[in-house]
Amino acid sequence: MPAALRPDTDWRRSPPVLSDNGLILREITQDDAVPLIATLGTEDVIRFMSSLPSTLDSFARFVAWNHEQRAAGQSIAFVVIPADIARPVGLFQIRSLEAAFATAEWGFALGSLFWGSGLFAKSARLMLDFAFGTVGVRRLEARACAENKRGNGALRKLGATPEGVLRRSFLWQGQYQDQVLWSILDSDWITDAVATR
Repeated sequence: MPAALRPDTDWRRSPPVLSDNGLILREITQDDAVPLIATLGTEDVIRFMSSLPSTLDSFARFVAWNHEQRAAGQSIAFVVIPADIARPVGLFQIRSLEAAFATAEWGFALGSLFWGSGLFAKSARLMLDFAFGTVGVRRLEARACAENKRGNGALRKLGATPEGVLRRSFLWQGQYQDQVLWSILDSDWITDAVATR
């Protein structure tokens, strides 16, 4: 494994700031409540995901829980701040599916004004570098509603592999939806990253 991609456990104590050409991903804070509730609470964004907390009090509990989970080494949540905007417009979260964080799941949401802008792909690459290079994840899973063409297409473009359909596995507005299970392995991502540099 290249030196820059060796796992490091310091993220539990001091969450990093991930950046690339002005794009910043940093740990979620209480100050992110108002912009994230407004940007990610819209019908088009939450159509295929569980909604974020919708009040300042519930958001504060969400942030506190995320900080506790990060300190315990179980998960971490980053907000997405584009280079030309001083507020968060998206959220990425990665959580362990087993004690050693070798298998993890990630979720993400981006304000609809930024769909098709390339912001998701740039942010996702930073997250994948962090997951595989810093946290030491070996297998990263994502679940996307089968009807979510945009989300499934974005995962495919990142090189994720569809592994199957989880039938009626996601409850949204009283209806159970099918989800596609995607995975990216560390060997796939490190090979891709080294080949494109």
